[in-house]
Amino acid sequence: MKKRLMGAVLATAAAGLSLTTVAAATPATADLAPLSRARVVTHFDLDKGQMPENAVIEPNGSVDVTFAAARQVARIDRHGTTRILATLPAPSDGGVHTPVLGFPLTTGLVRAHDGTLYVLYATGTADLTGLWRLKPGHATPQRIAALPADGLPNGLAFDPRAHAFYITDSVLGTIWSVPENGGRATAWSTAPELAARGFLGVNGARVREGALWVTNLDQGSVVSFPIRGGHRAGTPTVRATDLEGIDDFAFTGRGNEILAALNGPGKVVRIAADGTSNTVLDASDGLQNPTSVAIRGKDVYVPSAAYITATDPNLIHARLNRHGR
Repeated sequence: MKKRLMGAVLATAAAGLSLTTVAAATPATADLAPLSRARVVTHFDLDKGQMPENAVIEPNGSVDVTFAAARQVARIDRHGTTRILATLPAPSDGGVHTPVLGFPLTTGLVRAHDGTLYVLYATGTADLTGLWRLKPGHATPQRIAALPADGLPNGLAFDPRAHAFYITDSVLGTIWSVPENGGRATAWSTAPELAARGFLGVNGARVREGALWVTNLDQGSVVSFPIRGGHRAGTPTVRATDLEGIDDFAFTGRGNEILAALNGPGKVVRIAADGTSNTVLDASDGLQNPTSVAIRGKDVYVPSAAYITATDPNLIHARLNRHGR
């Protein structure tokens, strides 16, 4: 990626998060953390725009990621080898009209049971912004739903009961709903809890037991929406607050316990069902502006985009201690 673009990305991210550096946090305390054996699996190429934004774990243990600034979907095998699966088409204007960030970027990622990958793409142009599908064995992704060019689609979750995707828009403060096979996007919720406060609002998204859970980066919160009959959004409930720079997240499998990436502070935190939190990974483990968390069984992967540190985008693996506190 060009140095000028990199500078713009870092300046924007730093301004939005009100941070210029990532403070070195104290090492996570083992008896408080549900994670162990954290290590860096692989390092990515910053000059090529390989800033991992979102991740899903394949059944064979490989990890698929979106490279935000490279417009790519990639797969990292268990040995740490990276293979590019697809590159999304570049916008004719270079992506300069992408809201807030000013460059085209791939964001949310979901894997279907048949191996099909669904990825969000924001370009600031009406012909490319939207939800894209990449079928196994195909190198050419297809857009299956258009989204507003003046928005920033970010988090992606699939609801198997409704056969629909939920898409968070961090600029427009909206959750969109799109049918499983694609089609017209409809506004599912525009609640105040989704709004941005100067940079980016609603961010990560997960479906759990009849509810959609989302994060809000600017508001530092976790919010849940009951999914009502007729695929309607219920009244939102704020589940946790004071989580500066919260990005995407994952459930650990222990009730409503969450592991969430705090981008600017450079941490992964455990959020208990009562909303309290503690740090489980930090800079001492190799984190550099973590963006999301992926969990499959006892495997936990955390991609770091190095948006602000501009040093070492990477992928970290840790083991989930199911019986930890």
